[in-house]
Amino acid sequence: MKFILASVIALGILLTTCNAACFHLPPENQEGCLYSGELHELGSKFRTKDCMDCTCDMDGSMGCCQAFVDPIGYDEQLCEKVFNEQSCSYIVRKKDNPAETCKVTSSIG
Repeated sequence: MKFILASVIALGILLTTCNAACFHLPPENQEGCLYSGELHELGSKFRTKDCMDCTCDMDGSMGCCQAFVDPIGYDEQLCEKVFNEQSCSYIVRKKDNPAETCKVTSSIG
């Protein structure tokens, strides 16, 4: 029984850590979900200007998660990460030759 309890707690911590780039808001408006001054329909999904993927639930609550991963495992001496706002993604490229990409071994988000 203790093993099961410990497993459930560990899983909860892991899921919380993995979803650190997400948030959930309680219902505020019965007509939809308000995000940055824009009203979204109940039951809709949308991507925001700041690269969040959001869902407006039927009860008016809203959940949003970061739509991109942040590369952290690369050679920071030789490479740089650059964010593309149109695609909501990072590219990691060589500082001295921006046309050449760098190997990324891990990301967060």
